[in-house]
Amino acid sequence: MTRRLIALFLLIGTVALTACHTVSGAGEDISRGGHAITNSAQKHE
Repeated sequence: MTRRLIALFLLIGTVALTACHTVSGAGEDISRGGHAITNSAQKHE
């Protein structure tokens, strides 16, 4: 069970980094997501 869990986390991490190509890209993607949530919240005030 533990091996499967570790394998799952490694797979998710690999996919996330591959999709962003770099750790910097991952930070930018997360930042854009935060800005989108903020903008959406401000529109609905």
